[in-house]
Amino acid sequence: MRCAIYIRVSTDKEEQKASLKYQKELFYRYVEEKGWDIYEFYVDVQTGTTGKRKNLQKMIEEAQAKKFDIILAKELSRLARNGELSYKIKNLCENQGIHIITLDNAINTLTGNTNMFGLYAWMYEQESQNTSNRVKETLRTRAKKGLFKGSNPPYGYEVREGTLYVRDDITSSIVKRIFEEYLAGSGRQSIARRLYNEGISTPADLAGKKNAGDKWNDSTIKLILTNPHYVGDLVQNRSTTVSVTSKKRRQVEQENQIIVKDTHEAIIPRDVFDAVQQQLKIRTKFITAPKKHLFTNVLFCSDCGKGMWYRSNRKGYVCGNYARHGKKACSSHSIKEDLLTDTVLTDIQKLVKEIYQERYVKQLEAQSKKSKQSLQKQLDKVENQVNIIKGLKRKYINMLAEEIITQEEYREIVEVNNIEIKELVEKKTDLLTAMASEKTVDNIELLKQELLHFLNFDELKPEILHRLINRIEVKADGAPIIHYRFSAPKIK
Repeated sequence: MRCAIYIRVSTDKEEQKASLKYQKELFYRYVEEKGWDIYEFYVDVQTGTTGKRKNLQKMIEEAQAKKFDIILAKELSRLARNGELSYKIKNLCENQGIHIITLDNAINTLTGNTNMFGLYAWMYEQESQNTSNRVKETLRTRAKKGLFKGSNPPYGYEVREGTLYVRDDITSSIVKRIFEEYLAGSGRQSIARRLYNEGISTPADLAGKKNAGDKWNDSTIKLILTNPHYVGDLVQNRSTTVSVTSKKRRQVEQENQIIVKDTHEAIIPRDVFDAVQQQLKIRTKFITAPKKHLFTNVLFCSDCGKGMWYRSNRKGYVCGNYARHGKKACSSHSIKEDLLTDTVLTDIQKLVKEIYQERYVKQLEAQSKKSKQSLQKQLDKVENQVNIIKGLKRKYINMLAEEIITQEEYREIVEVNNIEIKELVEKKTDLLTAMASEKTVDNIELLKQELLHFLNFDELKPEILHRLINRIEVKADGAPIIHYRFSAPKIK
């Protein structure tokens, strides 16, 4: 854990200089006891009521860049005494993954102890909420005057001086097409698939949103079909944020929405819009999601990684990406369910019989014993090397405290140490994983007993499938690749 240590004293008088030295000594001992690293000391000689402290701002910037993991302070008042700054520091903890610990034990986000921190955050939150309420009331006033207040206009429109105007491009005709095709009987997903395969830009892509995809989805089509702006009415305040500290939104009851009739040019006639709303209520949704079937959540496309969907008309499975978006997204990777079932049954029965053979069991046990001894020796060696390096790191903290080495020299040495420890920890993880697989062989008798009731089965049931198989991937030619929950035997 890399520690940023913040120290603030009010003046540069002699007694304050003594306080500065005393605080540093406290932190040296604390970090050494924890076995952590010192990233940097941030020291300000200034009052705590202002956030315009040079080194505090530097610390906040470097925290946002994730240059360290923990902020240490003697007490919360050393960091901040005003609500706004407290809230900003609170965000570092919550949003950037930076932990905050005060030596007076009032705050320790590693253990969830944030007693006094909530008070500072609450005070600023209340002021923020009041400001937010005033902004919302201003926007409501604009909405009641028939002025569009959203950040992005509906697909097919643009905003000029608070009024919606139909765009001079193909988007309005795409909106009309969506309504027409839905009334003609097309499902939302089939409409989305056609738009995607024709290369029509999505609303998110047109709005320049981050991470906008090129695929039209059922939900996008539904948003267009249910948007009352298309009949020329301005309907706002349809959703609102849960609170000033949350970006989550909740739907507003219709009676509390702000509706102003005929504020802009309509793209869809009212009778067409009303007919679509009626159809949305009474029509059975076009089946886009996979039907629950034997291989659901087990079968995957080997190329795009998406789950395979069962299709009754094919009596088998196809790639979910292909089923949703068509051949532009992926190929079908189709496989018949009865063929897959026979293949899996035959494979599992053969595998179970081989595992149950006594000579295979003895071979596994002998290999396991030898392998475990070797793995344990390697693990002991790695743990010893880690402990030696940790001891050296504690020594370097003392050298830094005694000013034998500089902060820059300390950081360079510790960075090298941390790289060595990281490599050793990764090696240890690999060794532990290898030992865990050997432990499976320790329980070979239990495995044998469990396999007894699989020896004579002639029907593939979900219990058998999920207990023995992790996943099955289907190649483009329909050939299945089976990944078992244990290693398949290789009898010599």
